[in-house]
Formats: sequence, C-alpha cells, structure tokens
Amino acid sequence: MATGETGFGDVVFDLVSVQYHALKGGHDYGQYVRDARNAGYEDVASFFEKVMEEDSKRAATCHDLLAELQKKEGVG
Repeated sequence: MATGETGFGDVVFDLVSVQYHALKGGHDYGQYVRDARNAGYEDVASFFEKVMEEDSKRAATCHDLLAELQKKEGVG
C-alpha cells in the first residue's frame, strides 16, 4: 500500500477523508432540515433528511472498510 506524506496509506487517507466529509455534512444538514421546517418547506426538509441518511451510510461504510484494512494491512 502506497504511503502518502501523512505516513498513512493513500487509501486509508482517502477513506478517512470521505468519512470526515460525510460526518461533517451530516452535521450541517441537520441545520438545513431545521431551517426548511422553520420556513414551512417539509418537502425540502425531507430531501435534506435523505441526504443526511445517505451521508450517514457513507460514513458507516468507510468505518467498516477502514476496519477491514486494519485487519488485512495492520494500518490505523
């Protein structure tokens, strides 16, 4: 596994990056849901909830893949 400037493999760095952004987005989308609901746009709030759910699943998949890499490669 190639090692980038961080000392971690590029794939590990990439997965951590996607996981971070998915979790950060999920946090931000919670505010978007509240904003839409406060403005009376339930359809928009539902859209943001769907996006938030997708990012949550994405972050969980990254977590699982990182655990698999740790077992296989001893990284992390």
